[in-house]
Parts: sequence; C-alpha cells; structure tokens
Amino acid sequence: MEQAEMSVGEAAAILKLLGDRTRLSIVLLLHHKRRCVCELVEALEMSQPSISQHLRKLRDAHVVLEDRQGQWIYYTLNTTAVFFPLVERILAFIPERETLTKKMGDAKTNHQC
Repeated sequence: MEQAEMSVGEAAAILKLLGDRTRLSIVLLLHHKRRCVCELVEALEMSQPSISQHLRKLRDAHVVLEDRQGQWIYYTLNTTAVFFPLVERILAFIPERETLTKKMGDAKTNHQC
C-alpha cells in the first residue's frame, strides 16, 4: 500500500498540535475508542471548557471527527487523514498510553453519555 505524502508545513502543523500534553493525551484516549467530552474530563481531571477547547483545535485540524447523537457529541480519530500514520507512529512510542486507557476503564462512570 502506497503511503500518502505530506508537506513539511503540514507535518510541522500536526507535530505542533500534538506537542501539547493535553491534546496528545486526548488523541491517546481516542486511539481505539470513541469518547464523549465527559469521559475525557474524567480521565484527564480537567474542566469541561478546557477539554472542549482542545477538542476544537483537534477538530479544526481534522485530527478528530465529531459525531452528534442527540445532546451528546462523541469524538474519534480521523483515520482517513493523510497524516494519520504519523499520529499512530507517535502514539506507539508513548508508554503511558496503556496506563491512561486502563485508568479510563477502571474509573466509575458518573456521566450519562
């Protein structure tokens, strides 16, 4: 399978976006499962407005996609983006991914989404 190419500017923009710890953590949590904002708030122990602001930046850059279901919005990684293989390679080097996703699985869910 031939891999699509991206410009230096496109790669730099994605790397800059993922250079933020919170955004990188969000991408880690979305790697294998769609999640709502309240799940991300719980896992990252941050305010909902802060998580929403980071999600907006990721959405505007086409890193994540949103799916509205009633009053809830679920987020997933954009696996069709030309830069997705780069994102996957970055995530593969982060040992915290298992701890972070396990924390989500162990957490008691107080949200209704």
